[in-house]
Amino acid sequence: MSEQYDNVGASSSSSLNSSLHDTEDDRTIASILSEENFKGDRRLGKHLSHLDSIPHTPRINGEIPDVDDATLDHERLSERLTTYNLAELQVEGDGNCQFRALADQLFRNPDYHKHVRKQVVKQLKNGQHLYEGYVPMKYKTYLKKMNRSGEWGDHLTLQAAADRFGAKICLITSFRDTCLIEILPKDQNPSRDLWLSFWSEVHYNSLYGRGDVPTRVTTRKHWLF
Repeated sequence: MSEQYDNVGASSSSSLNSSLHDTEDDRTIASILSEENFKGDRRLGKHLSHLDSIPHTPRINGEIPDVDDATLDHERLSERLTTYNLAELQVEGDGNCQFRALADQLFRNPDYHKHVRKQVVKQLKNGQHLYEGYVPMKYKTYLKKMNRSGEWGDHLTLQAAADRFGAKICLITSFRDTCLIEILPKDQNPSRDLWLSFWSEVHYNSLYGRGDVPTRVTTRKHWLF
């Protein structure tokens, strides 16, 4: 019996060490991917430097537009993308689209959305004093909701992503009076630009210059899940 307990203890210790090692691997690999994919790449920013942006106001999601309004919004967004010679990498509309689009911009792979969500929720948790004033519910309830896969990202998670990854997030939107929204990280200068299209309150995609949209077969990596 004692030998069996010893084996169980050794197995548990081994599993814990393995788990900690995997966590460190996640951080290291994510850091490497991020630096490789976005070191000094600000071509879209230069291309669209003439556009006026509006200040970003963090907020949680409001009502989803009705079908007619959403259709008009999508047409407006499509026209803007054509005007500015931009193209979208379409990501899956499964409730994770904001995180998928951010993952594509950060790591050139939308499949890393779970890793991005985990980092955003961690930022929200650690910086509660920065974000809780924008949440009209118990903050723990909001964190629990946002931690679930399939929960829609909002303008507060965009701010947390900008803060966590040290990035300026630029949204080309379908809003009638607002073409460009910029989300700047708090208390630091952005080290990279992330460009997303925003079909307002409906869907996010990852943005590229027309002709630069990558063609890829995404492969899931277990170490970022």
